[in-house]
Amino acid sequence: MSGPEDTPPGWQAPPPGWQAAPPPYPPPSYAAAPQPGQAPGAWPPGPPGVWPAAHKPGIIALRPLGLGDLYDGAFRAIRHNAGATVGASVLLAGLAMAIPVLATALLTAAGQLTVGVADDTGDAATTAGVALSIGSLGLGTMLQGLGTILVTAMVARVVGAAVLGRTLTLTQAWAETRGRRWRLVGLGLLLGLVAMLVVGAYVGLWALLAVLSGDLVVLLLFGLLSVPAFLALLAWFWVRLALLAPSVLSLEDIGVLGAIGRGRRLTRGHFWRVFGVAVLTVVITQTVGGVLSLPFVVLGEIGMVVVGPEHEALVLVLSQAVATVLAAAFVTPFLTAVTTLQYVDLRIRQEAFGVELLARTGAPVR
Repeated sequence: MSGPEDTPPGWQAPPPGWQAAPPPYPPPSYAAAPQPGQAPGAWPPGPPGVWPAAHKPGIIALRPLGLGDLYDGAFRAIRHNAGATVGASVLLAGLAMAIPVLATALLTAAGQLTVGVADDTGDAATTAGVALSIGSLGLGTMLQGLGTILVTAMVARVVGAAVLGRTLTLTQAWAETRGRRWRLVGLGLLLGLVAMLVVGAYVGLWALLAVLSGDLVVLLLFGLLSVPAFLALLAWFWVRLALLAPSVLSLEDIGVLGAIGRGRRLTRGHFWRVFGVAVLTVVITQTVGGVLSLPFVVLGEIGMVVVGPEHEALVLVLSQAVATVLAAAFVTPFLTAVTTLQYVDLRIRQEAFGVELLARTGAPVR
């Protein structure tokens, strides 16, 4: 069991008189915790592949979690804390996408984004307008990325509270990230920089080999050998170093490098299960996000045909902004919720974290 120094600040024992949230969370049930002499994280023996019933104060039972438990818990956390999960994601994505929409609207009103009209006197102004519009879209995308880091922290705190049967409002979730925001931004920048360096080194190796050899057969052989190894390296980097680090940093009092190391230790010996759940979750979120945004992308294409050339750019940017916000409303909360529950699951398996959480609910540990 982890010591007091590992206890996440947002998960302290409840004050006297505190009680778990009433339904929609199911009433708690209880089964015996690991017995003396059992290894940390072990549970009483039973039929192979079957775990005993466990105390369930919130969105999950305090026992090792299967895929269904992870997804069910993630949906419960989002449904019962919609403002602090979906609301936060929509708000920050909307603010970020408002920048290119407003910039494009102003440029359109000034007549600097007319599309498809041959006008030699307006070529320079139109080119400048397009450049400004693209630049504002890039700025909005960058701000959305920074906002996603903060939303990730908020959702992680929401899930941590929901495990114990507590709900958080948007204001409370934002307040619980205090003291961690700059560390989260630093973590995102550090992981992004390392990923870019790794990819850049691999691309540079290809370029160097092409210059020195130039033989197509050599390049093909190098690709057959190096591409699988490079993909394996990226998968290892994602699962062992990057995946759990934001949740660790959000829930534990730890630094940036400490969060990366903590995630690496938790995933040791559990790589394939963590990797499989993470890949499946990414596929699901990207598919659902694409389905949610597709109608507005289609409407944007239709709108560009209907409106005049002077408004085509505005319609395009507006449709893309709405599609981005709608996709973010599902992708970020669900992906973060599942990842945070994977963090909880790994601690339950390795550190008997379920017993510690059980003690925080005020239920007797026996």
